[in-house]
Amino acid sequence: MDLSTIKDAFDRVTKKQKLSCSKTQEAIDQIRQEIESVLDTMQSLKNSGHELDYKTVLNELKTSLLKIAPHSQMEGTQKELNVALGKYGKLLEKNFNPDISKAYRNIDIDIPTLNQIIANHFYCQGLFEIGDHFMSVVGESESAATMKTPFLEMYQILEAMQNQNLEPALNWATANCDKLAQSGSDILLKLHSMQFVKTLQNGSRDDALHYARAHLSPFASSHMGDIQKLMGCLLWTGKLDRCPYHALLSPSNWDKLAEEFKRKFCNLLGQSYNSPLSVTVAAGVQVLPPLLKFMNVMAGRKHEWQSMNQLPVLVELDREFQFHSIFVCPVSKEQATEDNPPMLMSCGHVLCKQSILKMSKNSTKVFKCPYCPFDIDAAQCRQLYF
Repeated sequence: MDLSTIKDAFDRVTKKQKLSCSKTQEAIDQIRQEIESVLDTMQSLKNSGHELDYKTVLNELKTSLLKIAPHSQMEGTQKELNVALGKYGKLLEKNFNPDISKAYRNIDIDIPTLNQIIANHFYCQGLFEIGDHFMSVVGESESAATMKTPFLEMYQILEAMQNQNLEPALNWATANCDKLAQSGSDILLKLHSMQFVKTLQNGSRDDALHYARAHLSPFASSHMGDIQKLMGCLLWTGKLDRCPYHALLSPSNWDKLAEEFKRKFCNLLGQSYNSPLSVTVAAGVQVLPPLLKFMNVMAGRKHEWQSMNQLPVLVELDREFQFHSIFVCPVSKEQATEDNPPMLMSCGHVLCKQSILKMSKNSTKVFKCPYCPFDIDAAQCRQLYF
């Protein structure tokens, strides 16, 4: 949500409030000065023995106060403040309490799948009791155990890592080393490196050296630079705070390692590191305001919104929500779809399938690429998957 408009309105209210306060204080000071002046005059006359005509003095004070007109001074600025406050309230109501049902589309939702997504969110966040209760309420208690078991193991390992116990994580990484290697992960090396540093911090250089020979040496050929830094720490045993590689000793490394472990664990489970439900909700928060604005413009034409295949307005999403590229055919200027996917030609250029079929007369003839003098055989074009 863009809060800049709300901030500007708030700044206007505070500016009007300060101006009103200043005018009010100025009027009060003038009234006080007039009253103090009259009191001083009355006191001086009393001290000199002159008889006081209180009625005349009070009438003169009344005339002075009417001349100052404090009510008129404050009325204008107070009115401006009230107008600004009224507009600010309406703006808050519009932005924070909108009728989101206007952007709703009538779609068939697979309720069992939705329930699994919600339960998976709870289990992925470690909220096992809430997840179990939710699955019980929706009548799917039998599938709860299957869904949560992998996450139970993950959080048991993460809890051990919080206590600086790497043994469960090392056992898991060792058991899955082949799968981790296929994905290009070096989490096993990082776990062994952290265990090496922990051993060295305990003051046992011989134990650390023995651990390095047993567990770090297999990584020397591919991670020599990292191994050399760890070995350099051996020379600073007992004074590691002065070690040139003191960054390896930072307590924050434990948090980073735990985060990376969770990411790799979810990856091997075929799960997203970020909960799909939380990502969907966060993306929806960004998409909702422009959709509501569009629906306000489209008031009375709800049926058109229900039948649209694509979003009718340009919606800007942050980069963290951009998972798939969008391809627009340079020939037809149409966006690729499942029925009209992007196709890679033998020359390396890409067109949509319908454009290739049209240019090749339904794959019956060779055609030239519109971007290079290369003869293209439609049968040799391959579909691209973004």
